[in-house]
Amino acid sequence: MMRVFLNKKGVTLIELIVAMVVISIALAGVLMVINYTTLHSADPVLRHQAIAIAEAYMEEITLKNFTDPDTDGEVSRDLYDDVDDYNGLSDIGARDQNDNAITGLANYTVAVSVQTQNYGPTGDEVSGFKIDVMVTDPAGESFVLTGFRADY
Repeated sequence: MMRVFLNKKGVTLIELIVAMVVISIALAGVLMVINYTTLHSADPVLRHQAIAIAEAYMEEITLKNFTDPDTDGEVSRDLYDDVDDYNGLSDIGARDQNDNAITGLANYTVAVSVQTQNYGPTGDEVSGFKIDVMVTDPAGESFVLTGFRADY
């Protein structure tokens, strides 16, 4: 008499290999996401620091006089006394208003552009400045902050 076992338990070698391949592919995908996240986890910190630097420069510039109060040519940043003096400013490493390097921010670069803006009804009279502060972080990403200064 022959016995037939209908309830076989276990898996075949092929089923085991297929399961291992599927799990390996899923694990590889998850590890790639974790790796990407880890590599870019400092980006928000760099971005926030670049924004803070740009805001500090913008505040310093917009608080200056609209027109030059004297006829002297300002040769260094600590002598700048009007908005237009900042045109073309380029700093390697963030600096304070007295042109002193700020510790820990040497890998940032700052470039300032000040252009005249015509706000009047005829468009002929210069009545303001457009100020662009571009900060490049150590990863090479650039952030531009634009502000306006009117003659009020």
